[in-house]
Amino acid sequence: MLVEINLDGLIGPSHNYAGLSHGNLAATRNAGAVSRPRAAALQGIAKMRANLALGLTQGILLPHARPDHAWLSALSTDYDAASLPLKAQALSASAMWAANAATVSPAPDTADKRCHLSVANLVTMPHRSHEWPGTLAQLRVAFAHPAFAVHGPVPAPFGDEGAANHMRMASSHAMPGIEIFVYGVAGGNFPARQRREASEAIARAHQLDPARTLFVEQSEAAIAAGAFHNDVVAVANGPVLFAHELAFADRDRFYADLLDRLPDAQIIEVPAAAVSLADAISSYLFNAQLVTLAGGEMTLILPEEARSNARVWGWLQLMIAGNGPIRRLEVVDVRESMANGGGPACLRLRVVADPATIDPRFLVDHARLDRLAAIVQRHWPEAIDPSAIGSPALIADIERARAALLEAVGIVGLIDSLPVS
Repeated sequence: MLVEINLDGLIGPSHNYAGLSHGNLAATRNAGAVSRPRAAALQGIAKMRANLALGLTQGILLPHARPDHAWLSALSTDYDAASLPLKAQALSASAMWAANAATVSPAPDTADKRCHLSVANLVTMPHRSHEWPGTLAQLRVAFAHPAFAVHGPVPAPFGDEGAANHMRMASSHAMPGIEIFVYGVAGGNFPARQRREASEAIARAHQLDPARTLFVEQSEAAIAAGAFHNDVVAVANGPVLFAHELAFADRDRFYADLLDRLPDAQIIEVPAAAVSLADAISSYLFNAQLVTLAGGEMTLILPEEARSNARVWGWLQLMIAGNGPIRRLEVVDVRESMANGGGPACLRLRVVADPATIDPRFLVDHARLDRLAAIVQRHWPEAIDPSAIGSPALIADIERARAALLEAVGIVGLIDSLPVS
């Protein structure tokens, strides 16, 4: 029973606006603002509740230990002695962006008929480069069943940012699909974070059929405009690709290759004349969850910012009024995480699998979300001012909050102690 499972990153108690992500316009714009970790996590839980209400299968990935004392130790320092930039990088809650956790190839696409997951190395940004050991430990617990193969990261310097630069298209989730790896070459003043060499290595590790695998260059214009990941300008689901006109360096070649391999593919392209790259990126129009409901209705789960942009919302209304494959819009409020540079799609990792093969501690229902919300309400800091990230009291609160969460989930001692070699 293969279904698409959305595993959302539960926003951690150290969520703050330090502006560490060069090229992420929202994160940079809000650098130095006071964050609200409790509200951010509760908004994320509310989004998961909304997914459950739509009949979707929902899971979670847990916040990492922060500050990352092991990473600081490898730099021959500790949190008290570290410089302010190192403190901020060690405290980052950026593992909340579960779309960057790994690249996932479902069993129908792989030679050994197992679902393969490769943890992302995230080497381009220092504050994210130390996430992969904690992510890999969680993936090894969540996907310990023989139905899965969990791989370590591609070695540096070949940057890999996970599913945010990967799309899968298929006639249905259970059918063999076309896997699309989007890489960057240039991005104006901003770094291109996904290397083609990393994508090619993952495709080999996942035992993908080269005839059903595409490597597509993201356009320099998109990266330079602030599309630091492909999922800021394109999203796919089933046989549908929803993309901005300027998302890809050679869109005509890509579309021809896609249709050659998947003749029933449907491409919905938003023209730049109707929605500029600036509007698409600021509204996170494409950083939406494009999902198929149990009744077959394809739905776009969008952030409130998309509804607030008149040009974006107007184009979406025209799309829905037509006879295209996307029939429904759902709006969620994730403002606190959006301010740190990611929308609904950034918060989730998609895994096509049988839910019975996943460790149940990583799956949620409404009752479990009630328990998680109670822990967040009780333990997460209400606010964090970036000027206070050196406060011993704040650090103690953050560490106690995560400890309470792990105890409630029943995973104490498992995801911080696994070997990562």
